[in-house]
Amino acid sequence: MNFAAYISALSFSLGLSISATGAWAAPDPFAGGWTLDAEQSALSFLSIKDATKVETSSFAALDGTIEETGEVEITVHLESIDTKIDLRNVRMRFLFFETFLHPRATILAELDAADFADLPEVGRKRISLEYVLDLHGVQKTFVSDVIVTLLNENEVYISAAAPVSVSVADFGLENGWKKLEEAAGLPIIPSATVSFDFRFLRNGAGNTPVRTAAATAATGSRALESSGQLALEECQNRFLTVSEANEIYFASGSARLEAKSAPMLDSLAEIVGRCPDLSIEIGGHTDSVGPERANLRLSERRAKSVAAYLEGKGVENARMQIAGYGEIRPVADNSTERGRWRNRRIEFSIVE
Repeated sequence: MNFAAYISALSFSLGLSISATGAWAAPDPFAGGWTLDAEQSALSFLSIKDATKVETSSFAALDGTIEETGEVEITVHLESIDTKIDLRNVRMRFLFFETFLHPRATILAELDAADFADLPEVGRKRISLEYVLDLHGVQKTFVSDVIVTLLNENEVYISAAAPVSVSVADFGLENGWKKLEEAAGLPIIPSATVSFDFRFLRNGAGNTPVRTAAATAATGSRALESSGQLALEECQNRFLTVSEANEIYFASGSARLEAKSAPMLDSLAEIVGRCPDLSIEIGGHTDSVGPERANLRLSERRAKSVAAYLEGKGVENARMQIAGYGEIRPVADNSTERGRWRNRRIEFSIVE
């Protein structure tokens, strides 16, 4: 059976009406709009650490639409990052993507109906697509070739023709990349190659998926946070990573919390609430600048300020222990600016 005959038979069996000229039965290919089928779509990236070790990560929660105007919007829920290892997932969220500030990335594009007019005839074609990636509060325009495959009048796939290179510098992710390197203790190439394969279903055709990331919750992916209590290892991973993030800020030489600390502390309060059987130590640390005795007092006062904030968010005071260590437990070289920044920190740990 030749291709034209196959299309004709398929149209009849599905009750569709693709004309003999190959034109879409609808006035244009976007009529009715389309919705992303999250469970049958994929967005992944390759990263390289220690020069030769290649790791693949993906996202478990996506949603998106193609409007009747041809406007495309795809949302990537960054908290659904899936590296297959819980500690790496948490580090990617808190250290790299900073999902407590930027929980989503968005892909925006405008499709031209003329590019798709012959798709029912050819079945599959390559087009050049301009799109905008909005990530970490930064927008950047890309132009890439994509492969568009029409399975039937109500089902289409749009896939990357080749991996797309994305640099951390383009999206202000240098600090997060450096934190990942420090946490892993290994060098990480500051870019990744991204691939995608999106399945869209036409609205109103009886097979439209739910337009929400919650639609993927049934997949059982470890990347998707379950509700309720966390296991001991999960609690430890999160307290460690929040400490590594070093996103709690104080006025210079003061124990007064700065307002920009709130997103991280709010996330921490939620984590503590999901570890109800555990008590935590809040440890304050300083760099070596200034008198040692003054640094010791300052570190304790800062730890108390954090505890007070968490108590205000519902964490029982009895579950928190305060400790001030001053400058005696450095994690980095106090002779460098970044080293001193790393040493000025609040650490969270489980009390045995």
